[in-house]
Formats: sequence, C-alpha cells, structure tokens
Amino acid sequence: MYRYDAYDQALVDARVAQFRDQTRRYLAGELTEDEFRPLRLQNGLYVQRHAPMLRVAIPYGLLSSQQLRALARVARVYDKGYGHFSTRQNLQLNWPKIADVPDILADLAKAGMHAIQTSGSCIRSIAADHLAGIAADEEVDPRPFAEILRQWSSLHPEFSQLPRKFKFAVSGARQDRAALRVHDVGLAFHKDGDGEIKVRVLAGGGLGRTPALAVTLHEALPWQQLLNYCEAILRVYNRYGRRDNLYKARIKILAQSLGAQKLREQVDAEWAHLRDGPSTLTEEELARVSAFFAPPPYEKAVDESAALARLQALQNEHPGFAVWLERCVHPHKQPGYRAVTLSLKRAGRAPGDVTSDEMEAIAGLADRYSFGLIRSAHTQNLILGEARLDALFDLWRDAHAQGLATPNTGLLTDVICCPGGDLCGLANARSVPLARAVQEKFADPGRLSSLGDIELNISGCINSCSHHHIGHIGILGVDKEGSEHDWYQVLLGGAQGFDASLGEIIGRAVPAEEIPGILEEILAVYLDARQPGERFIDTFRRIGIEPFKVRVYGVKARENREARHA
Repeated sequence: MYRYDAYDQALVDARVAQFRDQTRRYLAGELTEDEFRPLRLQNGLYVQRHAPMLRVAIPYGLLSSQQLRALARVARVYDKGYGHFSTRQNLQLNWPKIADVPDILADLAKAGMHAIQTSGSCIRSIAADHLAGIAADEEVDPRPFAEILRQWSSLHPEFSQLPRKFKFAVSGARQDRAALRVHDVGLAFHKDGDGEIKVRVLAGGGLGRTPALAVTLHEALPWQQLLNYCEAILRVYNRYGRRDNLYKARIKILAQSLGAQKLREQVDAEWAHLRDGPSTLTEEELARVSAFFAPPPYEKAVDESAALARLQALQNEHPGFAVWLERCVHPHKQPGYRAVTLSLKRAGRAPGDVTSDEMEAIAGLADRYSFGLIRSAHTQNLILGEARLDALFDLWRDAHAQGLATPNTGLLTDVICCPGGDLCGLANARSVPLARAVQEKFADPGRLSSLGDIELNISGCINSCSHHHIGHIGILGVDKEGSEHDWYQVLLGGAQGFDASLGEIIGRAVPAEEIPGILEEILAVYLDARQPGERFIDTFRRIGIEPFKVRVYGVKARENREARHA
C-alpha cells in the first residue's frame, strides 16, 4: 500500500497545526460559529444531533494493521470505544470533543492518516472496488490511479470551493463493485485489444434528493490523459454548477439540464486546452506509484488441489465453516489465495460499527493471515484480501471467536445502514433499530440462504447515505409532520453495477412496526414468481413493480396488517 513520503507527512502535519490554532481561536471566542464551520468541515468535523462527528479518510478503502490499531486507540481514548465504517469506506467517530480533535488528528498523522476532504465542497476521499488489485475478474489494478488522483486532488486550490461536494470512484474489473454510476465521476479502467490501458469515464451520478445514474463521457480515454480530462470535468462543473440552490448544486443536475451530449461537448472543449499539458501522466510516474502496490510475497508453493481437498473434508466436519466459505470467501487472482469478508453485520449491532477491541483483533488477523492489510468496503464490511487457501479454516476459527464470521455476506441481513436518527441531525427517522428488527426476523440461516442474494439498504433521510436508491430493497425514513413515531417509504428494484437501476417507491409511507410485515409480503411475491437461478433483482426486473404494490397495498393486505397489530 502507499506509504507517506516526507512531502505527504509535512502536508498533513501542517494541516494539523493549522487546525489546532483554528480550534483554539474558536474555543476562545475569536472565531464565530459561522467562521469556524467551513474550517472544521475541511477537516472532516461535523456537528451531529448529540455530539460532534469526525470522519477519518481511508483512501480507496485500504489501510494497514498499524493504522487500524491507531484508529482503535483513538476511539478508545477520545471517543466511546467504537467507530462506524460508512458507505464511503471511511471511519466515523461519533462522540469526540471539539477540543480533542486536533490531538486526534495529530495521533492519526503519526500513522499516515488524516481527515482532509472527508467533508466540505471539495473533491472527497477517493472510493474504490474493495477487491482492487486482487479480484479474479480484474483487468487493471486501479489503486495506483486512485493514489495519483488523491495526490492531485488533495488541497487542490482550484477545486477547494466547488458548488458542492464531489465524489470519485474507481474500478478495474469486469464487475462494478464500487457503485461507479452513482458517483459524480466514475472511472472504469480496462484494456483495449492491443493491451493498452484505457478509461471509461462516467459523470453525473449521485443519490440524495434527486437520484441520477452517471452518463458516459468517454469510452476509452488514454490513461495518460486521466488528470487532464478530470480537470476538464471539474472546470466545467465549477463554472456552470448551481451556487444559488444547495439542492441543485451537484453535477448530476448540470448533466440533466445540459443533456449527456452537451455536457460531453463542453468537457471536450475544456480538455482541448488541457490535453498533453503539465498534468499528463507518464510511464515513469505510473511506475513510481505502482511500486507501492506491488504484490505481497505470496507463497508460490501452495498446492491448491490439496488445499481444496482438505477444505472439503473440514466442511463435512464443520457445517458452519461450509456456510462461511460459501458466503464470505471470494476468488483471487493469485492461485492458492482467497479474499475473505469479516462481517460487521452481527445481530443486535449497528451495521458497520466495530469496537476498539474488535479493531485490534482484526489487525491481529490481518497480520497473521493477510500481510497486515485490511480493506474497507462500501457495504460496511471489512475484507482480508490475501488469505492462503490452506489457512482458511484457522482464519474462520479465529474470526468466529471474535464474532466476525457471520456468514451473511450478500444476504438480507447484510444490511447497509446509516446511523440515522440515533445520531444524525439530518435524519427523519432511525435506521439502526429497523436494521436490528430485520436481522431478528430473518435470523434463521436456512431461510436466509433460501432467499438468496438480496441487498437491503436503509437510510434515515433523503440524503441516501446508505444508498437506499440502489438497494434491491430500499427503505427511506421520511418526515411525517406531527407524528412522534418513525415512518418509512419502501423502494424496490434498485441495483448497483454497470447495469445499475434506481429503486421505485411502491406506495405511501408506513410506521416502523409495519416494515417487517411488508418485507414478508414482498418476499412472498418474489418466492412465488422466482424462476430457477434468479435473484430478487432478476425476478423484479422480469415481473415489474405492480405485483408487489398489489400484495403490499391491496385492501386485504392492509386489513391483515391492521389485524396483526390490533
């Protein structure tokens, strides 16, 4: 992974010193709340419902065991002993004191970490495929390009005061695991027929109040032009993006108002002035950065056939291990190795939450089984990307002892969920209690497995921090004026990937206690209509939304729900 050089460290240390003085002046009354607000946001510090929240950057979702231990210490010393992994692949601390934040940032800087540009109207922390560099279906490792983008965008003076926040995501695989089409810019790296690296550039995606899927601006951009072309996109957005209306300030609104062709023409016109300019990437620069992402010292002598035979025998002896292998272990480009999901979706716990003790345990697992490297996924789980095939049983046993081997990856209880109304000042409803209710109701492993892959996303408000618009089933907390209870809308048919789709609302909002019953009715429609080999999203796309609407909102269904809750 990338390691800070003297330049990186000096930049981060200088930012810590700067923010320490800004915080001192604010606490001394020398800066007003309005003056301090943009300064704290530039350093990832929010003010939430009950306390400040600090968002720590994990660029492209990759961190070392030493960095995870540093996060564990910070959470224990300055917070309540836990952190929350978000859909941005970052870690959020929900209870720091403002006066302590400069010390937190100083401790993080010692570990090569920071909170720069995790908030504010700037280019945010770069997101990536959580299997980048190891995926069996990968054509190009996008991590060196993600790091180049990080270095280019960090404190970029031209793009530090954009109309609104701006999010990048990168992937180099045939399957999109980074939700490229709902980012302001999505970059899909691939190779052409001659083996040359090219980039499919997507722009104008985003969720929130007006969800939109990105359009293609360039099908096969030469990689050398990556920064030049991205700069052209940012300049067009910076010039024409709305600044008079916060809700219409994203590039997705500009893309919708101009249309894909007009936006492409404007970007190309700007690119004409930048093409082959000083920001053009060279073979030497790519090689320099790529060296940080060289493969670890894999054991070449792993006998895959023998290891698989041993694993089969162990599965027969340990049924729980067999289920875990099916759900939590993923193909790897290196023979004899696998990637492993450590689930943060345990019953009774907020999805994405992890305690300081658990962070230290995961760091230990990474040191023993994955060359000290951990990956954060936008699905709010952690991944060990370099596990030896013949060590999987030992890894499962150790992970199970730490409560990190829940075998539900991709299943209904693998809920993506924001902190919601329990913590967030923007939320209309709570998310975590609803996620817990779903996990309790569908706890039976056999039933859960029989339902197959279903993505359930729960957001406490329209900002869609949990990507409810692209969940197969999305649940949205809504504001019900005058009600003391939480209310929700249900969406169906969302999906991420290159064939992404936005979910459709199936009907009026309902109170929290009705949601588990409605999920039962939705699943009943799916099971009745499902054909062999179909996932929930496949069945939905084949039969459409109407059967689900009728089942959930028909008179009989409503009477039955009312009777159950009478």
